[in-house]
Amino acid sequence: MHPRTQQNMSRTALFVFCCIFWLGQFINGVQSLKCKCDVCPEANYTCQTDGYCFTTTFFGKTGGIEHNYRCLDKLQFFPPEEPQWCRSRPTAESAQLCCRDRDFCNAVLEAQLAMVPHNNEIIRTAPKYSSFSSLEILLLASIPVILLIVIGSVLCYCVMTKRKRGGTHHHLRHGEDSIEAPDHPILKGVSLQHMLEMTTSGSGSGLPLLVQRSIARQIQLVEIIGQGRFGEVWRGRWRGENVAVKIFSSREERSWFREAEIYQTVMLRHDNILGFIAADNKDNGTWTQLWLITDYHEYGSLFDFLGRNTMDTNGMIRMALSIATGLAHLHMDIMGTQGKPAIAHRDLKSKNILVKSNFTCAIGDLGLAVRHDATTDTVDIPLNNRVGTKRYMAPEVLDETMNVNHFDSFKRADVYALGLIFWEIARRCNVGGIYDEYQLPFYDAVPSDPTIEEMRRVVCVDKQRPNIPNRWQSCEALRVMLKLMKECWYHNATARLTALRIKKTLSNFRTSEELKM
Repeated sequence: MHPRTQQNMSRTALFVFCCIFWLGQFINGVQSLKCKCDVCPEANYTCQTDGYCFTTTFFGKTGGIEHNYRCLDKLQFFPPEEPQWCRSRPTAESAQLCCRDRDFCNAVLEAQLAMVPHNNEIIRTAPKYSSFSSLEILLLASIPVILLIVIGSVLCYCVMTKRKRGGTHHHLRHGEDSIEAPDHPILKGVSLQHMLEMTTSGSGSGLPLLVQRSIARQIQLVEIIGQGRFGEVWRGRWRGENVAVKIFSSREERSWFREAEIYQTVMLRHDNILGFIAADNKDNGTWTQLWLITDYHEYGSLFDFLGRNTMDTNGMIRMALSIATGLAHLHMDIMGTQGKPAIAHRDLKSKNILVKSNFTCAIGDLGLAVRHDATTDTVDIPLNNRVGTKRYMAPEVLDETMNVNHFDSFKRADVYALGLIFWEIARRCNVGGIYDEYQLPFYDAVPSDPTIEEMRRVVCVDKQRPNIPNRWQSCEALRVMLKLMKECWYHNATARLTALRIKKTLSNFRTSEELKM
């Protein structure tokens, strides 16, 4: 169901609840009718009933007229809809009148006895208390009260709606405090990291939805840190901790939904996958903002980091190993009742990888990812119009020869893109004070924003790959990286290494280097 439809249903339900509550209060008040009671000295001569107050007039033992004042409960009604007791005609010995239009209404009732006919006189009967029946009196009296209840409930509903819409707008203003949402019990006195460890250690599928919404509504946006075709990325604050807030435009709802869905896949959480915190949709009455909240990494994307920094061979291997480890976890299927399906990224590039504070990496931006259903051997391709980044597309994607019904095809395309990312990293490796300036793959072969046709010509027809600097041959670490790159970007997709094989090769090399030290 669409989130906006759910909100409207919730508001309608709240309105109906208010009406029922106040009407119930009114009815409850009617059911607690107070009457004068001449046999209730212990209750200050007062009784309470859900039926009628009544007065009985009769001749006493002394010959004078006397009165009884009592309550008539619904259990004593006969027939049930209106007691015959209240409709009986007066006699010469007794008469009774009933009422329930207000408390103690029977205190002023005086039923008149019927007079015995004499000399053809007309029989005088006890006058009725009203020309309306008791039920009619009740209905007439309740109409203005019900109208007031309905009007009050509508006003209450309108005020609440206005406040809700106005509150959302605070999230759109730069630097302002956000509207505080009620805390979920799990949020009390814990850090984000501790909370995520508590709630995701078993399944790894993310926080409960109510907790996600509570966090999202307490975030203060601080500064914009990136922009893309989907929308904007902000640095936000939650209880003094930095978070990244990816804000999708309403046109990108499918991408937002898909990415949130993939991030909450069972057992996906991993040190080298961008940490997902929450997803929420915010409707301010004019348009809808779609938020995706993740861990914040101050060094930004690998693209940004490589443009500003160089690294030594140990840093290069450490960074490449972390990316290969994250991709191997994505590609791996874990069997079992709480198992994880294999996932292919489909848009792997340096701008979609984040650099952590320890200079390892985490793979992000899973909006185009596909999952493999092992039981049916099918691929759930997302229903959106986005394609991957053309510069990083594998040859079989560019020439449209890839078998989209075979999941391994998507994994092999990811490995091709991984080889290009390794090339970007290796160029920034500083060996003896020598390194290359940062460049994107195929920077010297295609324009800054190449078309599919341009990339197809270079990659598929000419079968070009990024240029390799001569200096790489003189460094063992760079030679290892070069060998891996070439085995990642083979034109024949089936000949490419797997992410797991790449991870093991880098891990073994790193271990051997540590043993030499």
